[in-house]
Parts: sequence; C-alpha cells; structure tokens
Amino acid sequence: MKIIFFGSSKYSVIVAKKLHQEFNLKLVVTTQADSFPVKFAAENNIDHKVVSKFDRETIEQIEKYKPDFNVVADFGKILPEELLKLPKFDSLNVHHSLLPKYRGPSPAPTAILNGEKVTGVSIISMQRGVDQGPVFLQNEYEIKDIDTTDSLLTKLNVLGADLVSKVIKNFENEKPIPQDESEVTITYLLKRADGFIDIDNPPPPDKLNRMIRAYFPWPNVFFEAKLNGKGKIIKLLPDKQIQAEGKKPMSYKDFINGYKEGKYLLRKINLISN
Repeated sequence: MKIIFFGSSKYSVIVAKKLHQEFNLKLVVTTQADSFPVKFAAENNIDHKVVSKFDRETIEQIEKYKPDFNVVADFGKILPEELLKLPKFDSLNVHHSLLPKYRGPSPAPTAILNGEKVTGVSIISMQRGVDQGPVFLQNEYEIKDIDTTDSLLTKLNVLGADLVSKVIKNFENEKPIPQDESEVTITYLLKRADGFIDIDNPPPPDKLNRMIRAYFPWPNVFFEAKLNGKGKIIKLLPDKQIQAEGKKPMSYKDFINGYKEGKYLLRKINLISN
C-alpha cells in the first residue's frame, strides 16, 4: 500500500506514525523545514518534501510516487485538484470535528471556546471545497473540563489515526455518506489578537476559562499591564498558571508574591476573589 502523508504540526505525527506502522509511508509532505513531520520522516528513512506552494514542478515530483492513498492531517494548505485525484483509491482527510459541524481550520479550539460537551473526528473523502467531502467514519469524544486545544488535538489525532487506518484497510467495503449542508457551521483561522483581553472590561469568568483552554498553546490569552512600574505582556495559562513577559510560567500565588500589582490584577480579571 503506497501512502503519501500531508501534515505540518506535531499532532499530525500521531497519524503519520500509525500509518507508517500499518502500511509504510512512501512520502511525507509538510510546510516547514524544521517541523515535527520532517524529523519523523528523517528518523524513519521516509522521503519528505517541504512545500511553500504547489507549483507545477512540485506537483510533478509528488505525482511520481503514484500513491494508493493520500492522507491529510493538520497540513495547513489546500491540495490542488491534481493531487486530490492522484491516488489510485482516494485522498482522505482527518478532520477534528463531527462534520458538517465546525468545518474550517480551527474546529478544536472553537469547540472548547463554545463550551461544547462533545466533539469528535471525521474521516472524509476530500473534494475541492474545504471539508465538504462525504464522511467515511466518525468517532465522538467527550470534552473534559481540563481539556485544552493541545490535549484535545492530541486525543483527536489518536482517534483519527485509528479511524483512517480502518478506512484504508476496508476501503472497498466503505461507503461514505454525504454531509448535510443545512447543518454546516464554519470555523476561522485564529489570529494572535483573538487572545487579547481588556483588563478594564474582562470576559466573564466562565468565558475566560474557556478562552484560556481554547487558546493554549496559541495564541494564548494575554493582556497588557504594568509590573513593578514597567509595561508588560502577561499570559494566562491553563492550570492556574500565569506568565509575565520575560519570565517563566508561575502560579497565581508566586505571581502575587513576586509583583506588588499581582493581587490587584488577578482580582481585576476575576481570577481570584480575595
């Protein structure tokens, strides 16, 4: 079985490892030279290619591998139609939601931010439209109160790795189901500014908690304030951790003990009550 894997994040390597164990990957395509997928490919003697865009030369180089399947997970770029149609069987995407809900680039943080209790992973046959393809398999996951985007993506990729392997092994018997377009919701690419909060008008405590979990590890929730008389960027992290610009993460208690403004600031954004 010849498989080309497209992925760029550390989470995507979870899927790549499973596929390599089951089928032996022939090529890993990623978007950054210093990425986790490149390291994984090098450690396992798998061909890899770093792409900034899919020009004619890049497409022709990939076409030479003549795959049975393409598998995409956390890749970050849209595959051109030539590559979608390249495999003998199909191009499959591991998507981190129960489609058609939460199409787009940020389903995991959006689910946490919106207070969802359940999300999941979907394996779809890729089409030209973003996340519009019919669904082969889905698996639900119950979001925990302590889940962050980091932990959620890790768990969803473990589920997704198993699911996409099942689809490949049983492909001839799998019949994907078209998505209900009337149920579609869309997510959008996160920006650093999404994590900014105004300490003079902070979000309610429950929303702030969801933001802290949803925006970890990026862009993080942050605000601007003076510490020991100097303006600083201050990040709010999961597990009641806080990080002043130029410092390591610390507990709320250490923040209060280390900065004269600490208790005032934590009270102001409703993280402590006394």
